[in-house]
Amino acid sequence: MIEPLDTIEILLVEDNPGDVRLTQEGLAQAKVHNNLRIAADGPEALAMMRAEGRYAGSPRPDLVLLDLNLPGFSGHEVLREMKGDPALRTIPVVVLSSSSAERDIASSYELHANCYVTKPIDFAQFVQVVQAIEHFWFTVVKLPPHAA
Repeated sequence: MIEPLDTIEILLVEDNPGDVRLTQEGLAQAKVHNNLRIAADGPEALAMMRAEGRYAGSPRPDLVLLDLNLPGFSGHEVLREMKGDPALRTIPVVVLSSSSAERDIASSYELHANCYVTKPIDFAQFVQVVQAIEHFWFTVVKLPPHAA
């Protein structure tokens, strides 16, 4: 479990500005100090996680919130790359998608997503979901140590 005074690193992979704002709102009310970084597409997310190029020196995320419907490089492709990379595979991934299609859910778990959450449409419910994710992953769960 992360100590209460530690800052947790969250990477949100989301191309919808409205959903980015809702996630920021939910995390702004969080009890745990967090640093939310945002990637608008898959290649940018992977570069951030790998601290490559202009993201050299970026902190490793403690948690990735991943949308599936991304431009050019789907969330499933990001998940496949992450879980195939020994340096990234232990980072927990919460798929946060508007899709409730069984094939999206099944394929996310087949690619080793840690959980799948369908985005609520209602503002208050969306904020509650983000806060529940934050509470579970940073209060209840013991996270793996960062890779060396």
